[in-house]
Amino acid sequence: MLELSANLMGKASIINPTMIYDNDSVVLIDAGFPEQINQIREAFEKEGISFNKLKSIILTHQDIDHIGSALAILKEMVSKVEIFAHEEEEKYINGEKPPVKLASLEGNLDYLPENMKLIYEKLKSGFQNSIVNVDKTLVDDQELPFCGGITVLHTPGHTPGHICLYLKKYKILIAGDILSVKEGLLVNADPSINFDNELNMKSLKKLMEYDIEKVICYHGGIYKGDVNKRIAELCIS
Repeated sequence: MLELSANLMGKASIINPTMIYDNDSVVLIDAGFPEQINQIREAFEKEGISFNKLKSIILTHQDIDHIGSALAILKEMVSKVEIFAHEEEEKYINGEKPPVKLASLEGNLDYLPENMKLIYEKLKSGFQNSIVNVDKTLVDDQELPFCGGITVLHTPGHTPGHICLYLKKYKILIAGDILSVKEGLLVNADPSINFDNELNMKSLKKLMEYDIEKVICYHGGIYKGDVNKRIAELCIS
């Protein structure tokens, strides 16, 4: 789990992309905000992994804090780095459709306070400069051959094509934004930032089917303990 300092809606924060590697593969899960490539590179080097060994980036979803530095990474690398995302997210990430949060702000632009209009303009510019082509689209329950096997779990709700990644060998769930950790406790993502809260709850219930010992949340970091029990609590809360 990488720890990158970030400015999140005007507040100092930490975001947590994940690097998975073995002798054959180096995979980055999510690519931070725009202009975080140097932080990502330094995080690789801190772990003793050459940044040039990166071959794959899996994007859990379309939000700017997850896709932001993917294009910069592609431009810097000498060898090919493949971009993976769920098939429902492809048109948002490659610029064919406006990201859902941006479209929502745009639809209410006339009624937004000035500070939100500034956020909208900043988001719009960020997305326009972060458009990147998805090389391979993913579907639910797909097995990726990297690092002992990674299972793709389609968990829509936060966005239409949000995914979690399950490492069965290690019983680790990379949760993207469906969950977060606050004050040491595993919690639901803020409903106000979800595309569809009812769909998000169905996706959360789906996670109960998997034996999970650790969760890596993009916001909040690692949660250990009786994960399945905690997710069950969240499903009835």
